[in-house]
Parts: sequence; C-alpha cells; structure tokens
Amino acid sequence: MSYINIQYFNTPYGELILGSHNKQLCLCDWRYRNKRDSINLRLKNGLNAEFIEKDDIVLKEAKKQLNEYFSHKRKIFDIPLLMVGTTFQKKVWNSLLKIPFGKTSSYLQLAENIGDKNAVRAVASANGANAISIIIPCHRIIGSNGKLVGYAGGLKTKADLLGLEFDLFN
Repeated sequence: MSYINIQYFNTPYGELILGSHNKQLCLCDWRYRNKRDSINLRLKNGLNAEFIEKDDIVLKEAKKQLNEYFSHKRKIFDIPLLMVGTTFQKKVWNSLLKIPFGKTSSYLQLAENIGDKNAVRAVASANGANAISIIIPCHRIIGSNGKLVGYAGGLKTKADLLGLEFDLFN
C-alpha cells in the first residue's frame, strides 16, 4: 500500500488540504469545496494509495511557496506536480499553467488553446476538477463576458486571489 501524505493548511483565503505522493504535489485544494469526496477518490484510485496525515519535504515546500505567494513575494511556483486525471484533464491543466501571473483567460480561450474550440463545456468541467488549486491557476479563468464564474474556493476567494495578483504586482 502506498500513501498520499496530507496536511491541512490555513491561508488568508481559507483552509487548503495539501497532498504529496512520490515526492510530487498531487493535492492543493480547498478543504471544504464541492466535489471534495470525488477528487479524493480520484486521487486514491489513480495512485492506488490512501491518505495519511504526515508532513514531508514536498508539503513543507508547498506551504513555504504558498505563503510567499500570499505575502506578495512569489509569482511563479516551482514545485514538482503530479496531476491525476484523464489525458484530457491533464491537457487542460497544463494549459492553465501557461496563463501568466496577473492575467486571465476564459473557458473558450482555454478550449482554443488545446485545439478544440467546441470543447468549452468539457474544459470547464476539467477546470472544476483541478486538484492543485492556486498552483495550477484555475482562479485565472473568467467568463467570456469578463465576469467571475465558478470557483471551488468560492467567488469571493477567486476575486481576492485575482485582486492579489492584479493590485499588488502590476
């Protein structure tokens, strides 16, 4: 049996659950979000592992880098990531990683970036299934009309994260 080491992490924006497996971050997500159970199950099944509350070097580094981000000292995360999902989901999440700090995109633009402008709904679903929030910046996705759209941490948190990036770094 292998394990996903997890830690709960309080931030200025809410509580996260962090997880690592084989020296890679596989979980950085809002603890009390919708779909928490399905994301946990996807990770456990995909990695054939169980959660164990234990700290490690990857989780310590993730906390350090997140604190730097929240303290206006970091724009880019540098931590090994382990994405657990379908090939399509991974394609979407990798595309999210290309959205620069302090910039936004839309589901339509994301769909076009992966080469299928008709996959907007599937892209939105993959975005919502992201288990590595903030670091894989799904908070940078807004509606095509410029309005905030769903976010696992809540729309206020999304607005606060975008405000952190736009107001304090630009």
